[in-house]
Amino acid sequence: MPEHTYILHITERSLWDEARARGTYEMSTRGRTLQDEGFIHCSTRAQLPAVAAFLYGSYDGPGELVVLVVDPVRLDVPLKYEAPAPGGEEFPHVYGPIPVNAVVDVEPWR
Repeated sequence: MPEHTYILHITERSLWDEARARGTYEMSTRGRTLQDEGFIHCSTRAQLPAVAAFLYGSYDGPGELVVLVVDPVRLDVPLKYEAPAPGGEEFPHVYGPIPVNAVVDVEPWR
């Protein structure tokens, strides 16, 4: 499958390790769960640098950051592209847990 169809999610490696043990990933964004937000925030490859800078620009946490590469075809929950404000840039939002088998790669984030 071409890479351009994948969506991305940046997170802490420890959170991904916990998800692998559980079978699903359920963090929406930094410090907020799927239950808090109602969906999991993702991005395209082009959007990732700005999203990472916004969410983790001041990150000095104990663990490294990783990028989850998600194949939308493997999701069993809705994926919607939505803008945070009318007329704004649309971002991919996953409306449910991400099964670990939908994550086709885990990349280190610089």
